[in-house]
Amino acid sequence: MERISVCVHAGDPVSYAGVTGQLRPRPEVLVLDPDDDVRVAVVVADSVDEQTIRVLRRLQHTQCVAVLVVAGIDDAGLAAAVEAGVAGLVRRGDATPERLAHAVCAAARGEGTVPPDLLGRLLAQVGRIQRQVLNPRGLALNGLSQREIDILRFVADGLDTMEIAAKLAYSERTVKNVLHDVTSRLQLRNRAHAVAYALKQGLI
Repeated sequence: MERISVCVHAGDPVSYAGVTGQLRPRPEVLVLDPDDDVRVAVVVADSVDEQTIRVLRRLQHTQCVAVLVVAGIDDAGLAAAVEAGVAGLVRRGDATPERLAHAVCAAARGEGTVPPDLLGRLLAQVGRIQRQVLNPRGLALNGLSQREIDILRFVADGLDTMEIAAKLAYSERTVKNVLHDVTSRLQLRNRAHAVAYALKQGLI
């Protein structure tokens, strides 16, 4: 079994020693220094404050993923941690060696781990964003409006710009503008790439 390389970032030496000591005996992980090239970084903090966010954002620009071990977290902190790229979250009081190793392994597989009550709060936040911010602008969480999805669906069916315009009662210029906006906003190369994106997202 290949061991997952992991490092620990902590604001104080006691937390660093404690979490490192819990992870070292685990056969599924290999604890390295924070300066080494690792797959997973465990960030230990009292709360999601500015310093914690700075560490998480710095890790976002590397090849490793972050698991946050935090003493307390509110809704704003939860949202900030997710925005900063956290792949897993463990409350400090629940941070047994088994739970830490599970979160590290899940993060290495590209999976997330969040305590059930926090997951409920996170889903409620996502719902609020959809209702209060995205819906009024005609957008969905996937970044596409219904009009954009309809046009991409017709592109996938092989229709050209004139045929799509006729089907949707739009001008050809509108169809072209919508496709240009989608490819620019999502940094897609062309129409085929946009269709592939929509297919991967399960939109068409």
